[in-house]
Amino acid sequence: MTTAVDMPELRREIPHVGEYLALRVAAGLSAMSEQGATTGLPSSWCAVCVRVGDELIGMGRVVGDGGLFLFVVDIAVTPAWQGQGLGRQIMAALMAQVHERAAPRTMVGLIADGTAYRLYEQFGFKRVEPGAHGMLLRL
Repeated sequence: MTTAVDMPELRREIPHVGEYLALRVAAGLSAMSEQGATTGLPSSWCAVCVRVGDELIGMGRVVGDGGLFLFVVDIAVTPAWQGQGLGRQIMAALMAQVHERAAPRTMVGLIADGTAYRLYEQFGFKRVEPGAHGMLLRL
């Protein structure tokens, strides 16, 4: 029997550094540095966390200047909770903020790993190939 305490709760908040680093790795995303997370997380344009009690089980962020360019990052759900629609809820909450707060004609981008593009297409994102090619420099 599931109790209200066991139910996932989506909150508009930035994850703490340690839990952010752990969830990225658990969800199969690349590891990030503690230094980078300490600097970068407070600069989030918007962020959401999904928690069961105090445990972080999902997250997503938008970074950028809010007027010209935004980038959706860190969409992650712990494996035990994947396949239950939490990624879609995270994206819906982030995109609600984008539509509410971003300036007209703001460019919103993301990099979709594997088949994640299917989720992002539901929110209006389109592939840019062959007219453009995504590129990334990892330091």
